[in-house]
Amino acid sequence: MNPIPDPRPFRSIRPGPLCCRTYGAVALLLWALMAGCATTAPVQEMSDARQALQAAEQAGARERAAEAYRRSRALLEEAQLRLESGEYGPAREKALEAKRAAIEARIEAAD
Repeated sequence: MNPIPDPRPFRSIRPGPLCCRTYGAVALLLWALMAGCATTAPVQEMSDARQALQAAEQAGARERAAEAYRRSRALLEEAQLRLESGEYGPAREKALEAKRAAIEARIEAAD
């Protein structure tokens, strides 16, 4: 029996190509998870745009700011189509544009 323990009990675990591949795989997995979080459906943006359009309509924008109102409605419809086809980034952008246009229509109708 050897009374002195081996100072290197884990000789099989050493940095090298396998270790680097493992770290690389973990890094890639983390990147993929973070990228997946960035492409969620723009549910809140769509809701905000619908509410802004409804507020514009209640302010009389359909008659008094017809052009801005139609533009907002068209942008919202385009956002909905993009959302349904899974294009979340463009859908988010169109929803934000629709909200801005609806706010402009509401302000124009109030003047």
